[in-house]
Amino acid sequence: MFRSCSILIQLLRSSALVLPLLLASCIGVIRPSRDFTTYQPAAEPDYAMAANWAALPDRRDSADAVPRNTDLHDRQRDAPVDVFFVHPTTFYRRGAWNADLSNESVNKFTDASTIRKQASVFNSTARIYAPRYRQATLFSFFDDKSESGKRALDLAYSDVKASFQYYLSHYNMGRPIIIASHSQGTLHATRLLHEFFDNDPKLRKQLVAAYLIGFNVKNNEYQSIKPCEDSTQTGCYVSWNTVEWGNDYPPFEGGVATNPLTWTRDTATAPAALNLGGTPYSFTGLDKAVVDAKVHNGLVWVHPPKAAGYPRFLLPGRPELRHSFHIADYALFYLNIRQNAEARVRAYRMHMAGN
Repeated sequence: MFRSCSILIQLLRSSALVLPLLLASCIGVIRPSRDFTTYQPAAEPDYAMAANWAALPDRRDSADAVPRNTDLHDRQRDAPVDVFFVHPTTFYRRGAWNADLSNESVNKFTDASTIRKQASVFNSTARIYAPRYRQATLFSFFDDKSESGKRALDLAYSDVKASFQYYLSHYNMGRPIIIASHSQGTLHATRLLHEFFDNDPKLRKQLVAAYLIGFNVKNNEYQSIKPCEDSTQTGCYVSWNTVEWGNDYPPFEGGVATNPLTWTRDTATAPAALNLGGTPYSFTGLDKAVVDAKVHNGLVWVHPPKAAGYPRFLLPGRPELRHSFHIADYALFYLNIRQNAEARVRAYRMHMAGN
């Protein structure tokens, strides 16, 4: 069994999925062998070093990419706002509870997958800042028998917080901000909004919007920041978790669900004709009308795409989860997200110009 699980994990690393296909019997294989309290994490990163950022706007990196065979362009040089992007889990080895930023294979995996195929969605309207951080290993989300997983996630957040503080002090210069994230990144970004924005009117005034995708974000998560109700509202947040039509996904039920084809939270079905284009795993183009979308009980239902390249989150032994398109939360709506970020930035600038 260990050999088959090891082969599976090797295949997953080569496929650059955000969250891997994980056999239920393999979960124990990726469990770190020691309790969190008995191992020494890698050194705390210094965010003055460019190497500790997966994306910075003034250098060439994976956030500059656009899907091939399209007329999309990277416009970070003249972008009027910043985006602070917190990437999802790309580390699921058993040797440690948290990633080491000096691990080049993990960094390359992160850059080729989530920075290239998620963070890049904002490069037409925002300068992209994406920190590397000592992310918690995937098993942290399955650790229900100890405090190790929680402590690993807390350590990961401490880096995200430190990187954001460095960003504010050295890069932001009072510019408007988009917060964006996915999965583990959204767990941390949600917390970031609590600590920095919700009770700080000055910083909240700089918030264009937050794209808190791929995690359960509550309707009443914040005192001052509310879910967005339309496509141009600013100072608010959107969130969704994508699931095959007609199915439930218990971990994410009941949270905020924004329809990424209409940017509303009502339960009307948005037809696939409103889907401007998803980008497949190969990042080789845009698939127009790839899926429809409907909000249901904190989820976004879609009919499975006919186009290839939009993987599901498969967890054999948990049939209720195999209907999740968690891995494709960004990919299925790539061009809609891109154009919505542009629309919110325009609305924000018009509002600020009028004040």
